Amino acid sequence: QVQFVESGGGLVQPGGSLRLSCAASGSIDSRYFMAWYRQFPEKQRELVASITVGGSTDYVDSVKGRFSISRDNAKNTVYLQMASLKPEDTAVYYCNTGPAVYSWGQGTQVTVSS
Repeated sequence: QVQFVESGGGLVQPGGSLRLSCAASGSIDSRYFMAWYRQFPEKQRELVASITVGGSTDYVDSVKGRFSISRDNAKNTVYLQMASLKPEDTAVYYCNTGPAVYSWGQGTQVTVSS
């Protein structure tokens, strides 16, 4: 059974940075890429960033140039480095595969506010 544990969120001022981590346990089907999603209050989750097994990355337009996804296959961990954070980045951040085929973790809250 695959489980995801996200961490690293918190309260940060606009323009600040955070690094999120997602530790995965269990065997993840290598057909799928890994991804970070976020969910705004009362809205569906949106895919923010993705990374293939080979390391190719993609981002939603709103975070391009500010966020960077990476992975450590040996540690079964995916990271999301976030910089130049904006109030509109405030959300709960989750990781999963793309498409999301496994159960969601608890997520990690990111709040960008002065």
